[in-house]
Amino acid sequence: MSNATGLKSYFIFKNVDWPSMWSATWETVWMTLISMIAVVVFGIILGLILYETRTHNGLLFKVLNWIVGLFVDIFRSIPFIILIVLLLPVTKEMIGTIIGPRAALPSLVISASPFYARMVESYFREVDSGVIEAAESMGATTWGIITKVLLPESKPALIAGATVTTISLISYTAMAGAIGAGGLGNLAYLDGFQSSNNTVTLVATVIICLFVFLVQYIGDLLVKVTDKRTL
Repeated sequence: MSNATGLKSYFIFKNVDWPSMWSATWETVWMTLISMIAVVVFGIILGLILYETRTHNGLLFKVLNWIVGLFVDIFRSIPFIILIVLLLPVTKEMIGTIIGPRAALPSLVISASPFYARMVESYFREVDSGVIEAAESMGATTWGIITKVLLPESKPALIAGATVTTISLISYTAMAGAIGAGGLGNLAYLDGFQSSNNTVTLVATVIICLFVFLVQYIGDLLVKVTDKRTL
């Protein structure tokens, strides 16, 4: 490996193991996509529970709202790097290992789902109450209101929130890589920082940035397509 000092050390591209770089890129993409699918599903479910139980007077609804709200607020307040360490025994039981991309999934999902759930709840609250009342007057059931009113009316906001959450997950995968979860974060830490190879660190950073830009572009495009106000 060639050595250099100063700014030149960032541009010695022959020091980059490109097959390892592309493999790490795929691991980051894979971790992000799989965890985001789970986050959207769990986030919408938790957000729906918070929204539907907040105005009911029954004891069961109040207890359920309190339990879900407590879960959401606790896990979205724990810094991600601490959460990874905290969940190591759980990860070992679920996945069978605490090393590699699969081992990062529980922490990624548990950290981002509460964050997205609170956004989902707020998006549902912003749906025009007149539309909901009109659906109720026509005999729509609770499930009908959820599927025919809440979800369609809040779709652009849900997509925008999912975009923000996905970008957060990308940064989480980089942090997870520092403790052996694989991906570009792991490569940048082991082959870059610990090996004093600034070029690897720079290339990994650029690829992560490009991934973020792509996610943001796709998210903005989907919001524009689904927002009735822009049609």
